[in-house]
Amino acid sequence: MTMHFVVAGVGYTGRRVCFRLPRTALVCLNRSVVSGLPDGVTTLRLDLDHAAPEIIQLPAPCTVLYTIPPRATDEPDSRLAGFLAGLAADVHRIVYLSTTGVYGNRHGETVTEQDSPMPETDRAQRRLAAEKLLGAWCEENQTELIILRVPGIYGPGRIGRERITAGEPVIAESESSPGNRIHVDDLAACCVTAMTAPVPPGAYNVGDGDHRSSTWFSQSVAALLKLPPLPEISRAKALETFGDMRLSFLAESRIVDTSKMREVMGFTPTYTDPIDGIRVSLAE
Repeated sequence: MTMHFVVAGVGYTGRRVCFRLPRTALVCLNRSVVSGLPDGVTTLRLDLDHAAPEIIQLPAPCTVLYTIPPRATDEPDSRLAGFLAGLAADVHRIVYLSTTGVYGNRHGETVTEQDSPMPETDRAQRRLAAEKLLGAWCEENQTELIILRVPGIYGPGRIGRERITAGEPVIAESESSPGNRIHVDDLAACCVTAMTAPVPPGAYNVGDGDHRSSTWFSQSVAALLKLPPLPEISRAKALETFGDMRLSFLAESRIVDTSKMREVMGFTPTYTDPIDGIRVSLAE
């Protein structure tokens, strides 16, 4: 029996996943029209912001990758709830993109999947609530669930080039926190592994295994662009000048252990050195 693959949410990561799956067995769900996908891929419009859930007719059996984020201030995740309520197919496995933010601030300590989530930001709390919603649904429907807890995603168009070119300051390296990140192509490849390989259900931390700081990352981008080093300011000064979103990411500090991804899932990223990932991102 042929296993079909469904990508719900064809955005920055989802689009790259689509190019790595067999196109004749692939269905893409998205709120807006998607262009530029491989020939032969079935695309369906799905708007999960409507109050009434749609009946979602998918080929069976299927494995679903769900990448659609919750709406802001929306807990529980009404989009995810509507999606699950509308499923009319035999779903073998769901792969869900969550966030390492569910671990909260660990003050630079290492976290593994065995550590209890302690989300502090609203967006991380919404993701944890979505994990629990999926867990209950999958248990009831005898569906395998793989949760990928994802750190900062970088890649083409997402390396802070405009901010770095403008010479905006970064926190002094001596006051910066450990970094956790993954190149988007590595994340897409990890998603495909989670969808297609005999991976045990459960949560998996995702990342490149390199924990150098966001300051190091930004300074490296500047160097590769042949720009002067960015000015470094104190954390106290950053609290006065950085925007709320940027500050929210800097407020938490942790090292995310990805041993389970490598040893149990059997996935190793290509860009274990972010310098290589930055070069590829700048070239694309």
